[in-house]
Amino acid sequence: MAEAANSIIMNADASVAMSPTENTDVAVERQHRKERLSASLRIFGKFGFDEGVAGHITVRDPEHLDHFWVNPMGRSFKQMRVSDLLLVNHEGEVVEGDGLLNGAAFTIHSRIHMANPEITAAAHSHSLYGKAWSSLGRLLDPITQDSCAFYDDHVLFDDFTGVVLDCSEGERIAAALGDKKAAILQNHGLLTVGQTVDAACWWFVTMERSCQAQLMAEAVGKPILIKPEYAEQTLRTVGTPLAGWFNFQTLYDVIIAEQPQLLE
Repeated sequence: MAEAANSIIMNADASVAMSPTENTDVAVERQHRKERLSASLRIFGKFGFDEGVAGHITVRDPEHLDHFWVNPMGRSFKQMRVSDLLLVNHEGEVVEGDGLLNGAAFTIHSRIHMANPEITAAAHSHSLYGKAWSSLGRLLDPITQDSCAFYDDHVLFDDFTGVVLDCSEGERIAAALGDKKAAILQNHGLLTVGQTVDAACWWFVTMERSCQAQLMAEAVGKPILIKPEYAEQTLRTVGTPLAGWFNFQTLYDVIIAEQPQLLE
């Protein structure tokens, strides 16, 4: 029953299936992705995931698959608009848009997009609990239902060598990530990916909170782990691409209602 519910989510009328669909019109799909990207950046700002100019989210262009859209460096997450986004190719050239390209954003994201065509979007920032947890050099444990979204589906990149500005470093991160949905970059922060920008954003939000929950739990005691068989079963419910996409929709609805100027 749970698997059936997970494979298709129905709206309140139980008459329309709600699931991510790609528009056949490239221009429409591009605009859709850019709006979701701008909304994701505003959500990051709202939740306090910004730290100066650090942090970036990318989404692959639906037509030019070796290009991606990204936020310009120096523009606050909290002020991001669709018109601010940059279109960048895998050679690091800004093809469309005005603004500075974050070198680390290009180095990390271009290599992730190049390594795995299934990855449509990637998100990274120096969020407080994510970077605190990353300093421990550990994977998250399955201590809550929510953290089971990452059970056996995230990796630890345990070789911090400074700001990621060399493409070989981006390639190593992409190789370590493989086909998982997230990576803990030791002494750095979190990185999440998805088949939609919606999912990539949601995985980051819930991973940051999972880091916070485990830090709080371990501060007062030893958390009780969920048994592997139940953690794996829960992963198949809360950790699917559809679950990631669907959870994002509530965040999107709220941020659009609160900050409609992001669509400009």
